[in-house]
Amino acid sequence: MRAICQAIEEASGKGTEFRSASPISGGCINNALRLETSSGTYFVKKNHPSFLAAFEAESIALAQIAETQTIRVPLPICYGRNEGDSYLVLEYIGMSSPRPDSQAEAGQKLAAMHRNCGEAFGWNKDNTIGATRQPNPYSNSWIEFYRDHRLQFQFELAAQGGQTFHNAEILLERIGDFFEGYQPEPSILHGDLWGGNIGYTQEGEPVIFDPATYYGDRETDLAFTEMFGGFGPDFYNAYESTWPRHSGHEIRKTLYNLYHYLNHHNLFGGGYANTAQSMINQLISWG
Repeated sequence: MRAICQAIEEASGKGTEFRSASPISGGCINNALRLETSSGTYFVKKNHPSFLAAFEAESIALAQIAETQTIRVPLPICYGRNEGDSYLVLEYIGMSSPRPDSQAEAGQKLAAMHRNCGEAFGWNKDNTIGATRQPNPYSNSWIEFYRDHRLQFQFELAAQGGQTFHNAEILLERIGDFFEGYQPEPSILHGDLWGGNIGYTQEGEPVIFDPATYYGDRETDLAFTEMFGGFGPDFYNAYESTWPRHSGHEIRKTLYNLYHYLNHHNLFGGGYANTAQSMINQLISWG
């Protein structure tokens, strides 16, 4: 931890002496610590050295979201590798319960964040969704990007593990059917926006973290908020009042969450494959 303190000092220009470190529970991929130093309190993630590239991508993503000056994120301080670990140091934000209007604020600010668009779909580097590599080559076609680098990529990972999905190829061939009359803009995305990746400060301000950022259809972020719950009517009403979604989003929601169910199958197994197959069947019947 003293080596991490030295990295913080070099990045911040503030004298940083180690005082204490205590574990923080809640994550399933990284070890998280609250680091107390003479220059302040920091949130530290640690993992195997191979995670350095993922920590670099997360640092870049948080900085890009912060630059939009919309919804709050923990600011990145530094990342690196030492003594057999890779690490990421972030601003420490104490979390508490939301205010009555906090979810509405989150919806408004997420819509404002999505207004920040790139020139193409994808991102400047690959990153991870959970512990799975997420390829982000730039593309001018959202349909091709989502087909090839989201669904097809996950189908191939599943096949490597012995799992195939009936009608997967038919779905990939028909994916354009779900975008008739709709041309998504390449919005900056959180990319992994489920209820566990949003919190609220002591004052009730919404904070999003653990991003899997790229430029894509904003509906993908909103679809994933519905997969495990945690977002109420105030959140969606506020988002819609700020930037309404296009017609057909209720059907595309299934298409977008299919990516996450496939990824959860590839990561955890269990019943996610059965749910993914049911979603494929639904989409085929609608397409």
